[in-house]
Order: sequence, then structure tokens, then C-alpha cells
Amino acid sequence: MLRDFTSPFDATVVRLVSNAGAEIIGKTNCDEFGMGSLNIHSIHGPVVNPFQVESQRAAGGSSGGSAAAVAAGLCTAALGTDTGGSIRLPASYCGVVGFKPSYGLVSRYGVVSYADSLDTVGVLAQDVSQVVQVFEQINKYDYNDPTSIDERTRNRAQIFAKERYNLWNHEDLKGLRIGVPQEYFPSELSSSSNPILSSTRHVLSLLQSLGATICSVSLPSTKYALSAYYVIASAEASSCLSRYDGVQYGFGREVRKRILLGTYALSADAFDNYFLQAQRVRQLVRDDFDRVFSMPNVLYADSSFSLNENGEAAASTGIDVLIHPSAIRTAPPLEDARNDSSERDTLQDYVQDVLTVPASLAGLPALSIPMRTTTDLADSASSASNKPEEENWPIGISVVGQWGSDDLVMKATSGLYSHLVNPDIHWIFIKSSAPTRNNQSLFNYKIRFVRNYDN
Repeated sequence: MLRDFTSPFDATVVRLVSNAGAEIIGKTNCDEFGMGSLNIHSIHGPVVNPFQVESQRAAGGSSGGSAAAVAAGLCTAALGTDTGGSIRLPASYCGVVGFKPSYGLVSRYGVVSYADSLDTVGVLAQDVSQVVQVFEQINKYDYNDPTSIDERTRNRAQIFAKERYNLWNHEDLKGLRIGVPQEYFPSELSSSSNPILSSTRHVLSLLQSLGATICSVSLPSTKYALSAYYVIASAEASSCLSRYDGVQYGFGREVRKRILLGTYALSADAFDNYFLQAQRVRQLVRDDFDRVFSMPNVLYADSSFSLNENGEAAASTGIDVLIHPSAIRTAPPLEDARNDSSERDTLQDYVQDVLTVPASLAGLPALSIPMRTTTDLADSASSASNKPEEENWPIGISVVGQWGSDDLVMKATSGLYSHLVNPDIHWIFIKSSAPTRNNQSLFNYKIRFVRNYDN
């Protein structure tokens, strides 16, 4: 639709990284209006996962182009948007780091809207430290964005997060309380050909060896989250995209499908039974998270979580972060994803987001990092060619925190990440110097890259 459109201004996030010295080298392929989990709904064609190009597998969506550009070494970091998992899912499939910040911390000004209450600009990069450096530049209040969170609320969240972080032993993870949600291990993960469950178990064992406390927690509303998400997101898409003349410009098939679903959900006959019910489920999902975290949600917390006279947060029980697999499978073959036959179960395309959607509904920060497969763990020196095909592909694990605890999430994840990365089998990191000008650190990061992958 917008193939020949040139924006008259830069988005706030692009302007911020440019001012910090980033080299913007282009745009990336993505699903039309960010609607998709496999990056197959694009005028430019699908994005091919660069991990093994000859295998022709999906890079994930909707920010698959950004993940693929980072994974292939075409850039150091890339910007993307995450509505229900559109950064974390591609990061998992492509074996890179993907971060969705807390909703409202990063400006959406200049970003084409899909679902206003869910859309979040995030970062994909080769490692956690690069995500941190980019996030520090884009984590700014923006008066142009009505959903941007004010400085007072940001600072209050940082105080609580700092108090929790100060309880850890900074040489390891002793004192860190990690929750494992029972509901985040659906039946798809129990398949004998699926290496995700065994790899996740190893990560939990590694965390315990580093001193972290592992706690089992329950988030009972999780089973309703995916259904609620697609009702809310489609309804908001119906509203957001009404600014375009669909007759004159034309929408793709997937966009039309979601607009029709959203329009129905907002109709008089369905509003109470679908849209309002979905909003109630969304609140239940938020309540589940608030119940298990040690840090309060400063957006909704009551007076019992106020700071003491010294401006410090009172000690609290509960968990500091949650950890769970980023996806229910490895990257699917593009041939299966693009099969239009009536025998194909198209609902599987939407189930890919089942583990990422809850954090999006609650607006929480979530960071996906690659973890090594079971075969890697059993024998690091074994040849990849001797492994089962599914175990050759990247697997992601996500760390989720309370709203505003983005720094805490990244600190917890960086400690884990350094023990998971094997430089002999993972992507070569592209590092660049960071000169200073006027005491301001500058990036030599190439943020985005154009690449159209056609079969």
C-alpha cells in the first residue's frame, strides 16, 4: 500500500539513535502493518532465516527482517516493533537477542500504528550489551507521543528496581528470585522431537548453579491471553487503519482478515461479548503478574507500596523476573507456512505467539536470548551435521520483569547470557568503536537494513 510513500519526518526513535551517532543504513522487510508471526505477509516476499538459508525457514514476524539482518551480520543492531511478540519470536527463530521494553518508555511517534495499546518499539542485536546501549538512547520521554510515560513514574519504577537489584550478589546471581510459570509449558513442548523443554531445564539448572532461587509460579489467566489478544489487537487495528482508504490503496489478505475480525468485535452485537470480555481478561493477566512479582506495578500500585521516608522501597517477597521459552518450536519451514491448501491448519500461525502475548497485554519488559540446544549441552565439540535437524536451529528463552524494571531484566539476562553463548557456534559479533563528542557517547551501529527475500 505504502510502497512509494516517503515519510516527511523521522520517527523519534530514529532521530534519537541518529543524534547519538548511529549510522542508519536502511529499512527492513516486515509483515504488512506488523500483522503476522512468520513474516510471510509482505509485498516484498517472505524473509528467509539466515541461520541456514538453504533450508528455507521462516525468520519469524513481524520484525523478521530486522532479526535476519542482525543474524546475518549485516548490521550490529536493528529497531523493530513488538505488538504480541514480533521482536521476541524472530529473535528466537534467528538466534539473536530481542528486547521489548515496558509499554510507554519508548516513543511511538512516527511509527505506523497497528494496535495503539500494544505497539512497542524495541531492539534486536547480537548481544545483550548492544541492546542495553541502544535502549539507553531511545528510553526517553516524548511529548509528541500521548502514551509516553512521564519522568516521575519512570524514576519511581527505577527506585524499586534498583532496590531489588541491590539485594543480589553482583558477582553471581545469588539473591535473584526467578519464577517459572507453570502455564508456559503447553503440550507442544512435550513432543520428543522438540528440544526446547530439555534446553529450558538446563538453563534453570545453570541459574541455580549461579546462585539464583528458582520458584514455580502460577499465572492462571494465561490460557485466555491469546484469544483476548487477537480480539483487542484486531479491534484496535480496525480503528487505526480506518485512516487509510482501503478501496483506493488495497490491503493484503491478512490485514483484511484482521480488520474484519476487529470490526465485528466492535459492532453493537459483539462489543460486550468479545471486546469488553477481552479487556477483562487483559486485566486478569495484569493482576496475575502483579501478584507474583516482588516489585510493585507503579502504574497501578496502591499506597501499600509507597516509598519509606528515605525514599527507599520496602523489602518484598515474590519473584524478581520470570523465565520461559520464547516460542513453542524452532523456525518453521517456509514451504509449510506458505501452503495455501485447505488441508493446512492456518490456526498454527497464530499459536506461535502463545508464550509472548501475556507480557504484551500487561505492557511488561521482556528480553529473548538464544540458548544452546540439548545436543550442544551434551557435547559442545560435536559436529552440527550429526545432530537431528530440529536441534540445529536456534532456541530462545525469555526473561520478563515487572513494568519499569527494564534495567533489572537486562542485568539479570546479561549474567545468564554470558554463560549461554558459545562463540565457536554462534554468530560472530560485530563490534565498533564508540568515540565521544561533547561528552556524549556515539554509536557506530548500523541500525536497519533493506533486504527483500523472494523465493
